[in-house]
Amino acid sequence: MSLKKQQAEKEAQIAEEIRRVKLPRGTQSFGILEQRVGGSRSKVRCLDGKTRICRIPGRMKRRLWVREGDLVLVEPWGLGGDGKGDIIFKYRKSQITFLRNKGYLDKLDEFEEF
Repeated sequence: MSLKKQQAEKEAQIAEEIRRVKLPRGTQSFGILEQRVGGSRSKVRCLDGKTRICRIPGRMKRRLWVREGDLVLVEPWGLGGDGKGDIIFKYRKSQITFLRNKGYLDKLDEFEEF
């Protein structure tokens, strides 16, 4: 495969990722994964000012791999109070730069250095 063809495929893949950026709806919010606790649970600091223990739902356990410092989309639980939630989506670098450029992560800059 030629170098130009590889670059074109990579640019097409990045464009596809940017097109599919998930935005928070309703009670969902952005969060930064602080610590992995174990058992598919993690401690996430959300942009609404709360720290939640979040889990990765069973249908996504094998597909969603997260590390400390990742930007994720969190949906708080309705019954368990504001202390718990689910990690719905993990953002990639190209998606994070897109969100920054569009102004969705302005609060994140005030929140902490990312």
